Amino acid sequence: MSDTLAVSPLMAWLLAIRPRTLPAAVAPVIVGTALAVFDRGFVLLPALAALVCSMLLQIGVNLANDYFDYTKGIDAVERLGPVRVTQSGLIPQQRVKLGMLVIFLLAALVGVYLIVVGGWPILAVGAASIIAALAYSGGPYPLASHGLGDVFVFIFFGLVAVCGTYYVQALALTPLVVIASVPVGLLISAILVVNNLRDIDTDSRVGKRTLAVILGRKGSRIEYIVLLVLSYFMIVIIWLIFPISCLVFLPILSLPLAWKMTGMIRTQTGAMLNQTLAGTARLALVFSILLALGFILSI
Repeated sequence: MSDTLAVSPLMAWLLAIRPRTLPAAVAPVIVGTALAVFDRGFVLLPALAALVCSMLLQIGVNLANDYFDYTKGIDAVERLGPVRVTQSGLIPQQRVKLGMLVIFLLAALVGVYLIVVGGWPILAVGAASIIAALAYSGGPYPLASHGLGDVFVFIFFGLVAVCGTYYVQALALTPLVVIASVPVGLLISAILVVNNLRDIDTDSRVGKRTLAVILGRKGSRIEYIVLLVLSYFMIVIIWLIFPISCLVFLPILSLPLAWKMTGMIRTQTGAMLNQTLAGTARLALVFSILLALGFILSI
């Protein structure tokens, strides 16, 4: 372990958990709960349980990535992203694995309550979420290493998270909920695009074929901008299709931040993209909060 990485056990686990990634778990729950309020189906305890479960799954994914990427020899000392605790020696490999399993067990325990509330659809969604979280970087065919990470994130951190949060409260789904989950998924996918663009050189050297490696730098930057543009375009679609007030356009207030991010993605490379990564996570959260406010204020 490098001398520069002498940190306390608590700080090491915080590095492993990566709290800065949690907006990706919080944003869809905020939107799903706001939609439940809009449809007068809000129920506090299921909403809180959905939030806790979403955050636990995000933490579990982070620990799984840390463990499996080290096990598969993907993480290298020259990586440009946040410190990986397994690769750096901050936490022994088996402890990271145990932490991952404990987190997924806790998510499953919270999920038991949600299954009682929502029935078999939540059981199916919960099981699929945990399997996908493990398959993202683990197993014989890691999704992240075969260009499928972006699709995984869009489905599970967008569609599934928003719709699932709504369902455990309202016990139904509506077309509005499904469509409103799309911009959230697109923006959270954009976070992954930045992450993979930053790591494009190190990933390609170890044979990790993320979508960024497949598309290249130019293609990844185009993908990022398209995801952001489509996110705002979906607000127009929602307003045109559904009987809802123009307050649904509140996410437009986040456009200056989105414009700043598109400028940064075009010019930054390497470790500098960590700034774009943090900014994109902030954009996803701000956009989602504003969208949620738009729904609530439209009642």
